[in-house]
Amino acid sequence: MRKKILLSLMFCNLLYGVEITNISQAINISGKQRMYSQRILKDYAMVGMKNTFENPDEDLKKTIADFDDHLESLIKFNKDKQTAKELEALKAKWSEVKKSLSIKPNKKDVDKIEIMLDELLKQADKVTQSFTKQTGKKSDEIINISGRQRMLSQRMAGLYMLRVWGVDDPQFKEKLDESMKLFSDSLTTLEKYEGNTPEITKLLIKVRRSFMFFEMMNKSQKRFIPTLIYKKSNDILKDMNTVTLKYTELTTK
Repeated sequence: MRKKILLSLMFCNLLYGVEITNISQAINISGKQRMYSQRILKDYAMVGMKNTFENPDEDLKKTIADFDDHLESLIKFNKDKQTAKELEALKAKWSEVKKSLSIKPNKKDVDKIEIMLDELLKQADKVTQSFTKQTGKKSDEIINISGRQRMLSQRMAGLYMLRVWGVDDPQFKEKLDESMKLFSDSLTTLEKYEGNTPEITKLLIKVRRSFMFFEMMNKSQKRFIPTLIYKKSNDILKDMNTVTLKYTELTTK
């Protein structure tokens, strides 16, 4: 009997590994969905290039599982009608993406995958904005902006991975420039936020230093090795995830 209960609890944890108890957490988690859409692109390119640095194949599988888990948790938590519509639209787009990701990453399909992931990103952003509008508080908007930095770290890296892989995207420069400008402007907004703690300020300084690498990369004519791009994007992701969690904690106190 005890074994059955334990198995049941384990199954429930697999279904709902993330428990959302307030709107600030919902903004944080829905913001992560934006990041996952671009992390998938980055991992997809790494696997397609047969680059095994930090095991992108396993990371891709984990990210797909996390997206599923977070989406179900957001749907379970939400009570707002408009947000429910956006979540259903996100679920429909995600179903299409998952189906395409079941095929081994290859250059032939990457154009289609990139378009689908961009659409997924846009819908995930609509969900995040919808949760943010439910409060209208400046502190929750800061969580939204901070969480978006996680996505941009992966988007910058994902776009560059496609370039290294030899994928010819005529809009590459425009997309990268747009992502970098938004990251830079948003980082300045976060640095000026009056609610920053000393710990948050210290983390934002680290992020600024890591971002300098991407600025140099964008200006240089040389090709940077994928493993270095992968690592730097993960450094920013890790620090911005901590910052976003800290903002969430401040909001819920």
